[in-house]
Amino acid sequence: MTATRKRTKQTQSLQQRLLTSADKAREHAQRMPPGKARDILLQRAMQNEVASSLTDWLSAPGYRRSDE
Repeated sequence: MTATRKRTKQTQSLQQRLLTSADKAREHAQRMPPGKARDILLQRAMQNEVASSLTDWLSAPGYRRSDE
C-alpha cells in the first residue's frame, strides 16, 4: 500500500500567507492575558513578518546571489 500525499494548490503568495498568519497571531495575542503563551504568539508573528520581508528582499530584481 502506498501512501498518498494531499496536494493543495496555493492561491496566495508565500509573503501574503506569512503576513496573514502574523496578523492572526497578533489579533489572538491581543485577546490573551499577559504570559508565556501570548509572548510565543507575538514572537511567531514577528518571525513571520521577518520571513516575509526576507522573501521579498531575496526575490527583488537587484539581488544577486554570491555563487553566480
